[in-house]
Amino acid sequence: MQRSTAVVTGAGSGVGQAVALKFAAAGWQVGLVGRRAAALEETAALAGAGARERVAAFPCDISAPDAVAAMGEQVSARLGDVDVLVNAAGMNVRQRSLEALSVEDWQLVLATNLDGAYYCVRAFLPRMRERGAGTIININSDVGKLARDVAGAAYVASKFGLRGLTQQINVEERGRGIRACSILPRDINTPLLDKRPQPPPAEARARMLQPEDLADCVWLVATLPPRVVLDEISLSSR
Repeated sequence: MQRSTAVVTGAGSGVGQAVALKFAAAGWQVGLVGRRAAALEETAALAGAGARERVAAFPCDISAPDAVAAMGEQVSARLGDVDVLVNAAGMNVRQRSLEALSVEDWQLVLATNLDGAYYCVRAFLPRMRERGAGTIININSDVGKLARDVAGAAYVASKFGLRGLTQQINVEERGRGIRACSILPRDINTPLLDKRPQPPPAEARARMLQPEDLADCVWLVATLPPRVVLDEISLSSR
């Protein structure tokens, strides 16, 4: 029997790692995508020895379109058709206010958070169309709906754009059996918080959403009946 296959970007840490481990534990084939090969191998090791044949690392800088296209071909050759794409890769910079943000940092954030997601969609969408099935899940942020000063201009712009990209996928592709969902969480306890000008203390992090909470949401979206299109999910901690 053909196994289901998921590709997860940002799989070396944080939400991406938690999502990848969730799918691997359920017996799926999982393509791990991220810049750092060593971090991807750590995720693969966490999946356990029993998953080694099903979990494969594909190091890739998703901000480079040619590299993403090549990665897509490698995934297809190794794992076959992709049922679920999870765009979990994301980044921010420390100097993020409009007063401090440089052009280079603006471009860096948009290149990963928005452009990278689009390049990955572009890599896998054609074969999803051929099959008439596929789910694309974009890990967004609550600042994709309403800006917050803690996020910074580039991050906010990238997440507004990612929400729009998700909506457009559904507008154009749902008739072909393809669905997309934005997951818009408030703060998550991941290494990205260390990039804040004032990183939150451990007590605050413990009360935040955890990467595993997002993995559960992704799993829900991915395993809903194919007829169900869940456009977006907003979530926060108590």
